Amino acid sequence: MTIGQSLKALSRLDDGALMRGTFYILLAAAAAFLVVDMREISAVNATLPPYDPLRTDPTALPPALTEGVPKAAPVTPASTPEVLRQAIRFDLRPGGVLSATGAIDPGAAARFAQEIKARGEYVKTISLDSPGGSVDDAIAISRLIREKNIDTTVASRALCASSCPIILAGGIRRTVETDAVVGVHQVFNGSSDRPSHEEAMSGAQATTARVSRHLDEMGIAAGLWIHALETPPDRLYYLTPEEMTDFNLITPPAASPKTD
Repeated sequence: MTIGQSLKALSRLDDGALMRGTFYILLAAAAAFLVVDMREISAVNATLPPYDPLRTDPTALPPALTEGVPKAAPVTPASTPEVLRQAIRFDLRPGGVLSATGAIDPGAAARFAQEIKARGEYVKTISLDSPGGSVDDAIAISRLIREKNIDTTVASRALCASSCPIILAGGIRRTVETDAVVGVHQVFNGSSDRPSHEEAMSGAQATTARVSRHLDEMGIAAGLWIHALETPPDRLYYLTPEEMTDFNLITPPAASPKTD
């Protein structure tokens, strides 16, 4: 087709055809922009935790730490991820040590209470190895430990992260052995259905207040939870022995009896 023929063809198009063509072009462009915008929104949402790992996913492992602050875990926990993913279980060991290993699932506090009711006279120390889980259950376990005058400890290369330090705080005497891993982070209140921003913020604030009040009742300094609030829920702030001493999360060793 020559240029002259093309011009004649264009001249035969009525205004309605030209407008329809322009509309379809604009519609296609708008669709393209919409696809780009939705991809950007999805990318942003993908960076937000869809749930609170402290409450609604009891089998979550501690969040992987990327580069930057806070620093990486000081050692690799001895328990495997498969062990830590399991619902927390309680096993009585020699010397009155009740081991608590696994994620703090909803209902863990009730099982712990049953265990203490059945074996409480033998239990002297709770040995923790947990990535955290349900905050409500952690607080309930912590309160019962304090009520029963039981000690708490985190053994060498054991893990006590997320809501687990709440349980640790309940002990009368609280010890963390060399190379144990203790970490905290923010509470992100929500569910797998992704609640509204307002609902998530309200729930997180209420949970944070509940945890802060409990730690204060247990005699733990506020600085501990400040570190938690400063740390995103997809990371962990790993506490040093000096920090745990300063925050009173671990208690001073008992004084040796005097000798003549």
